[in-house]
Amino acid sequence: MPIDGIFGSTVDLLAKSIDLRARSHAMISANLANVETPNYTPTSLSFEDELKGALKGKKGAPALTNPRHIPLKGQGASIQQVQGRVVETPAQAPGRDNNGVELEAEMGRMAENQIMYNASIQIIGKKFEGLKYAIRENK
Repeated sequence: MPIDGIFGSTVDLLAKSIDLRARSHAMISANLANVETPNYTPTSLSFEDELKGALKGKKGAPALTNPRHIPLKGQGASIQQVQGRVVETPAQAPGRDNNGVELEAEMGRMAENQIMYNASIQIIGKKFEGLKYAIRENK
């Protein structure tokens, strides 16, 4: 029986979430590293809506932009196809050197991202602990 049959799409969702949160962490780290770089515009990775759409089976990634485009078969983007999109997130009031990084906001985003990453790791660990327990009990 494939793992997808045991856990549904939970493991795929958690694995993709972990991957995207790691990419998001790298972007936040780059923003923090460039806090004093003149004319720097911070970026973030937006993926939550795309991931939710893929989970629901809606088309999250490719959109028909022309009526002559051929629609993709299936129910839309799979969870594994979700890549997120890079979004510029400049400060409301950039500094004198036109740097758009707000240190406090970036630190808050990093803390939130880290909490969500750790939660995903713990949940996926518990899923596999339960599977391991079930295997041991049915010797």
